[in-house]
Amino acid sequence: MFDRILIANRGEIAARIARTCKRLGIHSVAIFSEADRGAPHTLIADEAHCVGPAHVLESYLNVERILEVVKDSGAQAIHPGYGLLSENTSFVARVEAAGVSFIGPSSEAIRLMGDKAQARAFATSVGVPVVPGSDGPVADEEAALVIAEQLGYPVLVKASAGGGGIGMNLATDEKGLKKAIKQSQRRAESAFGNAEFYLERFVSKPRHIEVQVFGDAHGNVVHLFERECSIQRRHQKVIEETPSVAMGIHPGLRERMTEAAVRLTRAANYKNAGTIEFIVDDQGNFYFIEMNTRLQVEHTITEMITGTDLVEWQLRVAAGQALPLSQDEITMRGHAIQCRIYAENPAKMFMPAPGTIGDYVEPHGEGVRVDSGVQANWEVTPFYDPLVAKVVTHGESRTQAAERMRDALQSYRIDGLTTNKEMHLDVLADEDFLAGRFHTGWLEHR
Repeated sequence: MFDRILIANRGEIAARIARTCKRLGIHSVAIFSEADRGAPHTLIADEAHCVGPAHVLESYLNVERILEVVKDSGAQAIHPGYGLLSENTSFVARVEAAGVSFIGPSSEAIRLMGDKAQARAFATSVGVPVVPGSDGPVADEEAALVIAEQLGYPVLVKASAGGGGIGMNLATDEKGLKKAIKQSQRRAESAFGNAEFYLERFVSKPRHIEVQVFGDAHGNVVHLFERECSIQRRHQKVIEETPSVAMGIHPGLRERMTEAAVRLTRAANYKNAGTIEFIVDDQGNFYFIEMNTRLQVEHTITEMITGTDLVEWQLRVAAGQALPLSQDEITMRGHAIQCRIYAENPAKMFMPAPGTIGDYVEPHGEGVRVDSGVQANWEVTPFYDPLVAKVVTHGESRTQAAERMRDALQSYRIDGLTTNKEMHLDVLADEDFLAGRFHTGWLEHR
């Protein structure tokens, strides 16, 4: 096992990784920008280093400075968290070349599965169903018009290097397609430095269900069941739960989806944590859409129902150890729900709402967990993702987990900041949500 690791991230995920390091007796090294000086994640870690000004390109994406800190601190490994540099193949290759362990998959695996168009083609090659669409990236607008005509409108324009809904736009006709291509390319170029795009036929009112997978260097690959991620805004998840209610609607769906996820992971020679994402139509047909080659924001709910620490698993696998559990030893207990609390205004199309927190009191109680990266009198700046915290509840049933979530949110005090907390409470009281009748567009059109 490693003695010292650097956490190349910020906020709640950096704090969460540091806590596992502390429990395992691993010395953790945090990084921070000037805007994050004194942030909770820097206080939980054993040491912290400034990597630059507030702007993310000059700090958390400043590869040269981060590698300097790795060398100066004597860190043997880097945990990237999620977002930022976690799926950046050139960064991972630099880390590998420096003789430092990357706590995640290899740069080759990220290169194969991180490009969405390439991953679609690979999934098809191993017999995993994909949504009908273009074969790889589309050359230009003219080619896109031909492909869209063959697929039939509506179609989705998706960035090849995309993730989190970035660079995804719907087109219902030829005029709309031209506009969607320009929007996707502009956003993808800005976010990822890659304007390539591909097309998919639009599946109406699907569920978004993903499977947590894990591989090691000893040939073992397992799944840790599914997560339901259909409650979204702007193509980004806000409420996740496990197990998915769809498994009770479509007999055999879990077995078919998890088998496909494990098959794809094994074929990619994939090591460490990953997530295979699918959409599921109302007939129970599932289609691969992408693989996230990192730990997910919503890994918490998987931990709650399986009794595992997935960050510990990541550390052990990266250190060359075998997976802690075999497939037969991984069991599911109860139900878990996660609500993402953002500094945003639901009444203004969920626009970010930076500000300074006044009094701050997190909820506690049986089956309640809060992963946060803020504290009282902390400024939520406009420089980074406006995620304040993740509130997670576990119960013996979905009903109990939802009740505990309502109680937790009602007692959660975040003074001085506009958040989406009331929206979560509204959803948790909705009859359709409670009955499991929802899809990826449900939240924005209810």
